[in-house]
Amino acid sequence: MVLAAAAKAQIVKPFQRSSGDTGSPEVQIALFTARISNLTEHLKIHQHDFHTRYGLTKLVSQRRKLLLYLKRTNPKRYQLVIKDLDIRDIRD
Repeated sequence: MVLAAAAKAQIVKPFQRSSGDTGSPEVQIALFTARISNLTEHLKIHQHDFHTRYGLTKLVSQRRKLLLYLKRTNPKRYQLVIKDLDIRDIRD
């Protein structure tokens, strides 16, 4: 499921470090989280869509790697991101 440009802009805005920032870990984590929630809703309806399930596991893995990086480099931003996105704290 691809996010529309307007939806992406709304997701990116609160996590940007500066205007035009789309590559910081916080922004990427927020975008991954939105895509993960979309795919999760899709899989609730289509339980046998195994290709989507594979893509979902890849997204979760990518988000986890970014969260570990953010936790290691900037713990305060990490705490803010997981609180704002309402996701669990990850174990190292």
